[in-house]
Amino acid sequence: MPLPQKKRWESMAKGLVLGALFTSFLLLLYSYAVPPLHTGLASTTPEGAAPCSPALSEPEAPTPANGSAGGCQPRRDIVFMKTHKTASSTLLNILFRFGQKHGLKFAFPNGRNDFDYPAFFARSLVQDYRPGACFNIICNHMRFHYDEVRGLVPPNATFITVLRDPARLFESSFHYFGSVVPFTWKLSGRDKLAEFLQDPDRYYDPHGYNAHYLRNLLFFDLGYDSDLDPRSPQVQEHILEVERRFHLVLLQEYFDESLVLLKDLLCWELEDVLYFKLNARRASAVPRLSGELYRRATAWNVLDARLYRHFNASFWCKVEAFGRERMAREVAALRRANERMRRICIDGGHAVDATAIQDSAMQPWQPLGTKSILGYNLKKSIGRRHAQLCRRMLTPEIQYLMDLGVNLWVTKLWKLIRDFLQW
Repeated sequence: MPLPQKKRWESMAKGLVLGALFTSFLLLLYSYAVPPLHTGLASTTPEGAAPCSPALSEPEAPTPANGSAGGCQPRRDIVFMKTHKTASSTLLNILFRFGQKHGLKFAFPNGRNDFDYPAFFARSLVQDYRPGACFNIICNHMRFHYDEVRGLVPPNATFITVLRDPARLFESSFHYFGSVVPFTWKLSGRDKLAEFLQDPDRYYDPHGYNAHYLRNLLFFDLGYDSDLDPRSPQVQEHILEVERRFHLVLLQEYFDESLVLLKDLLCWELEDVLYFKLNARRASAVPRLSGELYRRATAWNVLDARLYRHFNASFWCKVEAFGRERMAREVAALRRANERMRRICIDGGHAVDATAIQDSAMQPWQPLGTKSILGYNLKKSIGRRHAQLCRRMLTPEIQYLMDLGVNLWVTKLWKLIRDFLQW
């Protein structure tokens, strides 16, 4: 055998051995870091531990007159149930900035950037948790467990979450998470999403690994059975339970209006809700669903569709109560302020592809196999007045968590492995 060919075979053999070792290591690591999906709902708090809040069936109502007109006090105890693919990373950045500005106490996960999702949340998963510990803000990804969360915040904490049109959410989730859902590997066509929606029952396995990402993800994130029979009375019961537990349900499609309502509810200042869109895909990465495929995606995610319809209606009732003209004025003010910050902070004035991001501290986490998530370049010369705010507004979730002192050893190790294998 010629020497160059022999070396080539030796190189391939070494690569295969190394890949097998890494795969074994990843499986071992994953078995340690991720608990079983169907963890029970029983409380994991040690017996006799005094929770931060007394046992309440539902949260207390917010203090009246939390608006810009009267002497309300800013609310600083907040639970944000961070749903997937709903602009939640943008809202997370808002909460990080507010908490950091006011020296508030976050309940952060330990080792990862989520609370062992997709297992149910347990307060024992909180970094440096001690029985009886009390926190101001909880906002990382979790599978919601109300009683466990309730025990970590004061009785008057404000509960919020955000929803998105289920067909659009499904489309985004399919393209972001599809590569880690094994039953999608059977899809052979160029447009795997369209192929799946033609006959989803043919491919979908409710017990399959990561299957929750591809059906009724909102219902799942909120702690409910995402494969519940749509005819079951439990569906409406769960929706009404969400309404009782959450003081405000934001809508991704009306994000500015949602932030105006949030600002009013929390008695915050305009600067507190300024934002840049984070963790967004480039427009060319995925064709938008339309016509029949949109209808099929909605029907496939029927539980989420019912949830969304309910809160879309209640959202506009809140807008009416707030006042349409007042809403229009405040949305315009928010957009002017955001545009001003865009000119001050962002080099080039717009988001760029991952390959064009110059500072690794501004590089967002990417889905496996593609770099479709956009990021930003910070201007080189920003005045002292805005330098800190600009950097914080543009910092992606993982880097911001590290800035806040969160232990992310699992996430960091996973990134090293991904970079080495060029995933």
